[in-house]
Amino acid sequence: MPTRREAIAAGAAAIALARPALAHVQAGLAAAASPAVNRTLVRRALDALARHNRLIWSRDVIAIVDFGLPSAEPRFHIVDILAGTTTSLRVTHGRGSDPDHTGLLQSFSDVPGSAASSSGAYLTGPEYVGIHGLSRRLVGLDPSNAHAEDRAIVIHSAWYADAAVAEQQGKLGRSDGCFAFGEQDIAQVLARLRRGRMIFAGRADDPA
Repeated sequence: MPTRREAIAAGAAAIALARPALAHVQAGLAAAASPAVNRTLVRRALDALARHNRLIWSRDVIAIVDFGLPSAEPRFHIVDILAGTTTSLRVTHGRGSDPDHTGLLQSFSDVPGSAASSSGAYLTGPEYVGIHGLSRRLVGLDPSNAHAEDRAIVIHSAWYADAAVAEQQGKLGRSDGCFAFGEQDIAQVLARLRRGRMIFAGRADDPA
């Protein structure tokens, strides 16, 4: 029986002819990312796209998460390569990455049970309905987030990620390492980051 990664690769190969060339996507990402997106992270996302090219089924929309910014700021950037636009939203980080709840991510970890956020490239998986309602599974593509599936790192909504929390407390609440969004944003995130797209998360001041 094929492994999950082998199945991903097979699915990617089946639709490869329908995808635009990597060079065109890379140029489009660099052009579409707004000045609000850290350019170091854009370059790293481009490198990740090249590194995982055969696994990224759909290249029309790519997300870049700037965990160098505080949680109260819009730091989840959805870059629409075809439209040439960027939408920036608030997103949580894991409580294991910010144990004192400062609103700033202090460190990354992929250790099971750490409740921390992990850096690296993710592949968006299927939608499902869980305890947070409609959510989306993620596959970690790099050594820094290879346990994402085992840790159940997903995209979901949460009350502690709502804009009102940031306005009242100056920061969002913390997840267990998942990308949690406010209830006002989750439908847009799930619709625009459908299965087969890439999310890249990191901090510009961390070593590449």
